[in-house]
Amino acid sequence: MTISLEQRVYRNLTPSQLYEHALRRREGVVTPSGPFAAVTSPHTGRSPNDKFIVREPESSDQIWWGKVNQPLDPKQFERLKADVQAHLQGQEFFIRDVYAGADPDYRLPIRFITPNAWHALFVYNMFLRPSDGDLSRFKPGFEVLHAPEFHADPAVHGTKSGTFIIVSLAHRTILIGGTRYAGELKKSIFTILNYLLPQQGVLSMHCSANVGRDGDTALFFGLSGTGKTTLSADPERQLIGDDEHGWSDEGIFNFEGGCYAKVIKLSRDGEPEIYATTEMFGTVLENVDIDPRSGAIDLNSARITENTRASYPIHYIPNHVPEGMAGHPRHVVFLTCDAFGVMPPIAKLTPEQAMYHFLSGYTAKVAGTERGVTEPKETFSACFGAPFLPLPPAVYARMLGERIERHRVQCWLVNTGWTCGPYGIGRRMDLKSTRAMIRAALAGQLDKVPTRREPVFGLEVPQHVAGVSDELLDPRKTWKDPAAYDAQARKLTALFRKNFEQFADSVSQKVRGAGPIS
Repeated sequence: MTISLEQRVYRNLTPSQLYEHALRRREGVVTPSGPFAAVTSPHTGRSPNDKFIVREPESSDQIWWGKVNQPLDPKQFERLKADVQAHLQGQEFFIRDVYAGADPDYRLPIRFITPNAWHALFVYNMFLRPSDGDLSRFKPGFEVLHAPEFHADPAVHGTKSGTFIIVSLAHRTILIGGTRYAGELKKSIFTILNYLLPQQGVLSMHCSANVGRDGDTALFFGLSGTGKTTLSADPERQLIGDDEHGWSDEGIFNFEGGCYAKVIKLSRDGEPEIYATTEMFGTVLENVDIDPRSGAIDLNSARITENTRASYPIHYIPNHVPEGMAGHPRHVVFLTCDAFGVMPPIAKLTPEQAMYHFLSGYTAKVAGTERGVTEPKETFSACFGAPFLPLPPAVYARMLGERIERHRVQCWLVNTGWTCGPYGIGRRMDLKSTRAMIRAALAGQLDKVPTRREPVFGLEVPQHVAGVSDELLDPRKTWKDPAAYDAQARKLTALFRKNFEQFADSVSQKVRGAGPIS
């Protein structure tokens, strides 16, 4: 982007300097304990229907076109880019140069240009921070033009609304506008990494990762609300990263330099490491309810949104891996929040079942989380991250399957959702029990425990886990009315089968047969 001489441009400022500018510009408030708090209304979450990829000759044949990746004409992109640049000209703005990818062999240099200081602080937190020496010779591989107050004209720019997230792979440019929600900045970079890295032989993954004292790496796949960030921030293991990773021939590496945790109903006792970050200078609190008189934060409040967030550098978690890299995983955990109350709390997966559940990417939304949702609503998101996949899901699934086989990885399915009945009748799995099951699995304590084959999905469920009720391990036994459980199971398995029809021609017969058996 061309910068005029009269513009006030701030490059790679420190967090303290960004605080000063954000307060001067009245972009938010500083809470008494130190974090900066901002509100992004009316957008308090991502806008997946407003995301486009420019249809370009170099990439068009590879893209998974459809609802996830909507095409935009190159001429409309050029017009929108010119209009965004014109909008930013004359304003003061903040430039932040960062890296995505802890492994230097696959690192992508990115330049963010934003008119808001707090968004520059968010980017500083979320991505890898170059040294002063690196900054002196920094050359961006991608540029992000962020114009949160600029609204596109659908008739002119080809968008669906005034909000837009546009990726041009040929121009190595991302345009984001019409929304203040900071998550768009983060996930737009994940999208381009999901295009670039598989072509370099690296599996890009929407997962958290940690490593034990013996160097045993574990991956945690899961959609929002399933516990991916919470369960990977385990004081007994070192955190590699909480959301996005690559799996190369050398091992696992984090894409980011920070965490973006959901903090609704966060507790000091249940999640002490994450809770502590909500009281640290430099943390960005997004859409968290703040008392206008005292400045106190209310993590239990969903007044603005249920999707309240905290953005903080990963070193705010004491037990983290500074280099952001580790060896090949021994365990892969698929997390689902099953509001139907059918899935077992933990189960072993065969490689074929792992492929089936990876492609399915199942979780459930519950009443109250979205307008119009009055009963549990299934969500299937391929590879546990469909909104961010430019390539067909089968590409990522094949790469995962090859790695599971090559490195003899044990896969697990863990339900962090409901037991004793569905949402509204049963209760949520308690975090203490879930942690106990995962810790036992990762420590190898379940390797020789007798299992039973549950009758719905044909999964092998341990019959005993230390510190966990045996009854909890058999969801049907936790229901007062077993017949009601059976009816709910039939409903859920029908949904699984219908969803998987889209993948039937892209997987083997063994994978197709690894789904529900009842």
